[in-house]
Amino acid sequence: QVQLVESGGGLVQAGGSLRLSCAASGRTFDNYIMAWFRPAPGKEREFVARISYSGGSTDYTDSVKGRFTISRDNAKNTVYLQMNSLKPGDTAVHYCADCRYGWGKTNTNDWTYWGQGTQGTVSS
Repeated sequence: QVQLVESGGGLVQAGGSLRLSCAASGRTFDNYIMAWFRPAPGKEREFVARISYSGGSTDYTDSVKGRFTISRDNAKNTVYLQMNSLKPGDTAVHYCADCRYGWGKTNTNDWTYWGQGTQGTVSS
């Protein structure tokens, strides 16, 4: 049974940081591209960041570039999202997801498994 379990959300003041984790189980972790999504106006979920199988390539949506860093530890079957310089607009439930093939996919329908999400709240 494939499971993705997020953790690390919480309440932080604007300018602060949060580190989200997503622990995967039930399949070979490094066979999957991993990503983070969050809800956005007019969308169920928008792409935030993704990381390749080995971690050698990453990609971010423009609004988080320079502030967020995605990483993964394949030995621990875990992907991370380090969020710095947080803004109230970053307040959201962040979800991790995986995709077997295809770099560049941002449509939620292209991602296979999803976690339950972890809430991050940024106060002004």
